[in-house]
Amino acid sequence: MSLRICFVAAEIAPLAKAGGLADVSAALTKYLYAGGHDVRAFLPCYATLKRQDLPMRALPGLQDLPLVLGRYTYRFSVLTTALPGSGAPVYLIDCPACFDRPSIYTADPDEHRRFLVLTHAAFIACQHMVFAPQIMHFHDWHTAIGSLLLRSNYAWDRLFQGARSVLTIHNIGYQGIVGASELPEVLAGAPATLLDPGELAAGRIGLLRTGITLADLITTVSPTYAREIQGPEYGMGLEGLLRTRAGALVGVLNGVDYDEWDPRHDHYLPQHYDAQSLGVKRALKTQLLRRLGMAVPEQGTPRSTPLIGVVSRLVAQKGFDLVFDALPRLLPAYEFQVVALGTGESGYEEFFTALARSYPTRVYYQRGYSDELAHWIEAASDLFLMPSRYEPCGLNQMYSLRYGSVPLVRRTGGLADSVQPLRVASGGGTAADGDSAADSGTGFVFEEYSARALAVTLQRALQLYQEPRRWQALAQRGMAQDFSWARQVQRYVELYERLIML
Repeated sequence: MSLRICFVAAEIAPLAKAGGLADVSAALTKYLYAGGHDVRAFLPCYATLKRQDLPMRALPGLQDLPLVLGRYTYRFSVLTTALPGSGAPVYLIDCPACFDRPSIYTADPDEHRRFLVLTHAAFIACQHMVFAPQIMHFHDWHTAIGSLLLRSNYAWDRLFQGARSVLTIHNIGYQGIVGASELPEVLAGAPATLLDPGELAAGRIGLLRTGITLADLITTVSPTYAREIQGPEYGMGLEGLLRTRAGALVGVLNGVDYDEWDPRHDHYLPQHYDAQSLGVKRALKTQLLRRLGMAVPEQGTPRSTPLIGVVSRLVAQKGFDLVFDALPRLLPAYEFQVVALGTGESGYEEFFTALARSYPTRVYYQRGYSDELAHWIEAASDLFLMPSRYEPCGLNQMYSLRYGSVPLVRRTGGLADSVQPLRVASGGGTAADGDSAADSGTGFVFEEYSARALAVTLQRALQLYQEPRRWQALAQRGMAQDFSWARQVQRYVELYERLIML
């Protein structure tokens, strides 16, 4: 059954990426389109897009259109291009007043209106194209208002009368909360009765809350996270609402685009490898260490010095406050190296900068993001660190499994759903005689959110690394896991089909 799907998101890789939302949006669009579905994705035409590298065309009838939001009037046009690596159409909402800025996200006072424009423009573009979606799929707070618009502002149009709304929560920590003074812009003519009266009484509007209240189906990006956000520790104030909507809430683990993330054909790597050729992985590790100016272990001894990789946004959610104590304490005591890539809050950036200054041949830190270096870190690392306070899904732990870089994670969200805790067979043994075939699990997992728990688990990993046979078997078990989008996207199709039958 071929479905008609309107897909609205603030990020779609590689066109616009700030985090995992971009990868998930791109993969869903790509694999739904490859499955024969009529999926049309809508994305802001950010100034950061390299237009000269993209074949774009203006859509007739969708140029310089007015859009009134309360006391503000915007003008937008629609350009179209194909998602790189796929024939899936992407419609770019060109509104310079909103999107001609140096970054995807801003701290500007009109941040919420930027994405209101995107969401309204998607509806208007569907009208002009006479595209009648069966599913309108919105993502995070940026486009969550679409569930309200479908029930109010555009409900008069028969084009949308058979449509059902799906809202995916990628990270509940970002809720799009705006002051009640913005009510005319948010509603744009819709009745205020659709909003939570408690929110209005408190003098604010939560765009994500509104979407959760009104969406026909709510999905989030892992089964464990779907359970966690119904409790006070992870619900961020929305747990009560989510419990009332539990019957419409489903957790679907994100997939991995193995066309992009697989060491057997990674286009960033000069050599490729699989589970049976891990010698190539060790050679890539040596190349990366030399390239970054780090110490290269003596010939024949790279096994004794593991490389720990970090690719992450450096924010409180990701748990890097735990490494403030663990890494400085362990670096003098154990032989290991760290290569970190990321940007975020100044305290974390300053920590990794200072650590690299203190250990210039053992620790390397690059501020910012580089797709090339991210792929190299996955390929070259022996251990990949993700000590998240909470993690809706996470993708890097699944990339790491495929690259044979053993993940060390906290048991939360999608990390719990994708990394199986290592169980070492009883009976002990050494690197020479340990029965690695009797071991199980794919990574190192700790539960308590503390620097002590992280340090103990990291010590355990460093010690096991000295048993090459066990370590190789552990890496190979991870490489055998299959988290492909080709499998995961079918779950979305099943949910869509069930929804439109209601």
